[in-house]
Amino acid sequence: MGQLRPAPSAIFADRRSAVATGAIQTARAAGSPSEKDSDMPIIDVRYQAGGLDAAAKAKLATLLTEVLIRMEGGADTHGGRAFGWVLFSELPHGDWWVGGATDGSFVSPPGRFLVHVTIPEGYMNQAHKSEVHGWVNDAILAVTGATGKAGAGASILVVINEVPEGNWGCAGRSISLESIADSVGLPKTSERFAWVQSYFAAKSRMLTVSAYPKDLGGLPPSQAR
Repeated sequence: MGQLRPAPSAIFADRRSAVATGAIQTARAAGSPSEKDSDMPIIDVRYQAGGLDAAAKAKLATLLTEVLIRMEGGADTHGGRAFGWVLFSELPHGDWWVGGATDGSFVSPPGRFLVHVTIPEGYMNQAHKSEVHGWVNDAILAVTGATGKAGAGASILVVINEVPEGNWGCAGRSISLESIADSVGLPKTSERFAWVQSYFAAKSRMLTVSAYPKDLGGLPPSQAR
């Protein structure tokens, strides 16, 4: 099995298991959702029939779970893994058209793959998103044995979908990115969380200047207008 690209820079990977455990306990004490209450992030892999057998799916699920943990900043704990959802959908040959055809005329090795990565709004800067695009592509190439082949990966599309703040829910309630950060162990003193705060501070100013209703939502509790 091939190797994934290196983990993110220190700014986006400064969490450790001990920190994560303490943060989860703090979140529980404060009444925030625990690691079993919140779901994030999700990787949904669509592939053409015959593109992956059971063994390949198991290997790919393992690699993509590692990607999810990297996305969470390396929180390789029970709670961190409980957030990592990987879904597979196999599509019949007649249901996937590329360039107006269902054959391989416009398809590069290792075949058609459409991957949706769902994350909370304000969780990643552009550099981190680019890393995720690379990690997912590398994982698929490694499992299918296509690493190094000419044109490999040109038919692997990775789309990152951001769920707006306030739109993610679990256990019958809305979940804030702040509570998710607590659960996975993202320190409030980290540079990454400082970036998250600056993002939502800018969004708050935009909503205020544009006279959006204050009950619109879209902001974490600490920055509610």
